[in-house]
Amino acid sequence: MAVQRLVYSSKINKIRSFALILVFAGILIMYVGLLTRKIEWLMVIFFILGVLMVLLSCVVYLWIGSLSLKAVPVVCPSCDKHTKMLGRVDACMHCKQPLTMDKKLEGKEFDEKYNTRRYAKGKDATK
Repeated sequence: MAVQRLVYSSKINKIRSFALILVFAGILIMYVGLLTRKIEWLMVIFFILGVLMVLLSCVVYLWIGSLSLKAVPVVCPSCDKHTKMLGRVDACMHCKQPLTMDKKLEGKEFDEKYNTRRYAKGKDATK
């Protein structure tokens, strides 16, 4: 039986991917608006929704950009490339290697619950 290998993703890359999906979804919705040219009020609604989604993606890009400036730069031990970490645990942006800077979490199974406030306070630490 083959061992299943989990692939992790960097939090910064996840949020950037979400913003990119918002851009494409907004453009797609505006395109649907073009297909409904005969019903003007419906076309306007699709255009407004599409523009709002593109503007929301701009806000998400600005937010993740400012968050990325605050992220801790580290060197990945696996691929020796520079990457940024958000929270106590994160994944390398290049090779998807789980990373942590917390000495208590070294050797433990990678879990994103380590980044929650509840776990940091110690309520969930026994599980």
